[in-house]
Amino acid sequence: MTTEWKMQGEYLESCTCKGACPCVYQESPTEGDCTAMVGWHIANGHYGEVPLDDLNIAVVLNSPGLMADGNWKAILYLDERADEQQQEALGNVFSGKAGGHPELLASMIGEVLAVERQPIGFVVERGLRHLTIGASDETRVNAIEGQNGRDVTISNHPFAVAPGHSLVVAKSRSLRHQNHGLQVDLTERSALYSAFEYAGP
Repeated sequence: MTTEWKMQGEYLESCTCKGACPCVYQESPTEGDCTAMVGWHIANGHYGEVPLDDLNIAVVLNSPGLMADGNWKAILYLDERADEQQQEALGNVFSGKAGGHPELLASMIGEVLAVERQPIGFVVERGLRHLTIGASDETRVNAIEGQNGRDVTISNHPFAVAPGHSLVVAKSRSLRHQNHGLQVDLTERSALYSAFEYAGP
């Protein structure tokens, strides 16, 4: 019997692409490959009877070419505040075992480098998102200001981490990760964020 689950909240991605990220249009990364830090803040969620409210998840990945072609290397970080049942639930969802959109995303991973429990912070402020993993890995992104001070957005993009939601186009003020062979320390690169909703099976 499969477990019914649902979650919603905020997500961000910050990567090594220059300018506007071509990956969301299913085009090749600007640097040949793409290293990205992706984070989710679960505002409301459950896995069966297990509550997942206010927990965070992060994935750091490297795609050797076109994102949609897969063969990613990835590290999954689980919020250390989660208890044993919540850890198992988050692992099932974000490994793709529980179905839903995360199953599609997980199918593109060719190698899992590590699964770790870490303190994960996810700050949501107007025009700013800040994801921290452990003591030193983090990304801080700011929305690009559009016409009349409004957000610049992308809708109906073919490659979506959060289907059904428009992306806010942002730029990284920091993108830093130094673990398990995925090393990056950059600024002023592509970033995106939006709300998300996932459910399964």
